[in-house]
Amino acid sequence: MAYAVTDPATGEVVQTYPTMTDAEVEATLAAASAASKDWVRTTTVAERAALVGRVADLFDERKEELGALIVREMGKPLADAVGEAEFAGAIFRYYADNAEALLADRPVELSEGEGTALIRHAPLGVLVGVMPWNFPYYQVARFAGPNLCVGNPIILKHASQCPESSAVIGQIHEDAGFPAGAYTNVHASTAQVSTMIADPRTVGVSLTGSEGAGIAVAEVAARNLKKVVLELGGADPFIVLSTDDLDAVVADAVAARMDNTGQSCNGAKRFVVIADLYDEFREKFTAALLAAAEGITPLSSVGAADFLAGQVDAAVAAGAHFESAGERRGGFFPAGVLTDVTGPARHEELFGPVAMLFKASSEDEAVKIANDTPFGLGSYLYTTDREQADRVANQIEAGMVYVNCVLADAAELPFGGIKRSGFGRELGYLGIEEFVNKKLIRSVF
Repeated sequence: MAYAVTDPATGEVVQTYPTMTDAEVEATLAAASAASKDWVRTTTVAERAALVGRVADLFDERKEELGALIVREMGKPLADAVGEAEFAGAIFRYYADNAEALLADRPVELSEGEGTALIRHAPLGVLVGVMPWNFPYYQVARFAGPNLCVGNPIILKHASQCPESSAVIGQIHEDAGFPAGAYTNVHASTAQVSTMIADPRTVGVSLTGSEGAGIAVAEVAARNLKKVVLELGGADPFIVLSTDDLDAVVADAVAARMDNTGQSCNGAKRFVVIADLYDEFREKFTAALLAAAEGITPLSSVGAADFLAGQVDAAVAAGAHFESAGERRGGFFPAGVLTDVTGPARHEELFGPVAMLFKASSEDEAVKIANDTPFGLGSYLYTTDREQADRVANQIEAGMVYVNCVLADAAELPFGGIKRSGFGRELGYLGIEEFVNKKLIRSVF
C-alpha cells in the first residue's frame, strides 16, 4: 500500500510517503498499551475531556490549513474542506463539553434486596481506527473524540491518499497535550493493520469504508474476539410523497445528491417519487442537477471516475437512460440522472454525482422501492402529512430517517446503519458508549 498525495483530476503523483516498518508497528502497540495503563489510570474523564477540548480549539484555529490539505489530497472544494474542519472541531467540542454527563454513573433501581446498584462506564483499552478519504477530518473526529474522553487510546490508520492530513491530525493531538501513545497516526499496510487488530494489546476496531474493507476487518476481528463498529456503503432513498413547494424539495434533492461531489455514504442516491409528482420532479430535478455541475470538482481519483463510468455504462447497457451535463475528463465526472433503471445498478451504490430516479404508484410501492437495496444507512422523506411521515419512517429499513430536511447531521445525532451498511453507531450518546465497559457495581453495606 503506497501512501501518496495524487492529483485527483489527473492521477499525477505529487508526493509519496513511506509505509511504517514492522518495528514501528511494535513500538506503536507498546506505546498505546502503556498509555492505556499509565495515562488512563491517572486521569479523570474531565481531564481527558479538557484535552479533547483543546483539539477542538486547534481544529478551529488551523481550519484554513486543514482545508487546503484535503483539497490537495482528494479534491474537495476549499469552502467545503474548511467547513469539514469546522464540523470536526464541533464534534470534538461536543464530547469535550458533554463527556462527564454522558459517562456518569447510571443508578439501577433494585426490584428486591438491600443496597445499591449502578452502571459505571470504564475504558476498554487500545482501539484501531481505519478511516476513509471522503471526509478525512469528520470521520476521525467522530471516532477519536468520544473514545479519548472515555480513555481508549487510538491507533489511527487513514486512507493511503490522505497521508498529509492524517499526519496533521496526529500533530494536533500532540500539540493539544496528549501523551505518547494516546493518539498515534500510522501509515500502515493492510497486513500491518491486521497485525494490530489481532494483537492482544488492542481490544476493538472501528472502520468506515467499503463493504470489502469491512468484511476483511470484521473477519480478523472475529477470529480474535475483538469488538467492531462498521460504517460501510449506502444507497439512501429520497422519497417524495407530497409537497406544497416542489422547487424547495428539488433544491434539497440536489444538495443531498451533490454533497462532496456525490461521494458521501449517506448522500441521497435513489430518488423515489410518487406518480402524481414524478414528471414535474424529473424535469426540474434533472435541470437543477445538471446546472449544479458547473464548476464541479473532480472525484477523489481517476480510478474512482473509471469505476463510476463502468457502473453507468452497465446500467445503460441494461436499458437505463442517462442524461448528463457533459463529457468525462480524467477525474472529472459529469453530473447526470439515470431513469428506467432495471438492471443490477438499482442495487449498487453510485459514488459520484449521478442520481437514479424511480416512479412509485403509491405510498406502499415507494416504501417497497426504498427498501429494495442491500444497504440501510440513511434515508430522506418528504411529505406534508405528519401521520404519513411517522407511518413511512417506521417502515423504512435504515439506521437514519430525515423528514423534510437534508444535510442535517450534528454531533449530538447518532450516525450508523443496518444491513450491509454496517453496525454500531457513532456520534451522540450512542457513539460514546460503543467502546466502554458498562460495568455493574452491586453493593450491600
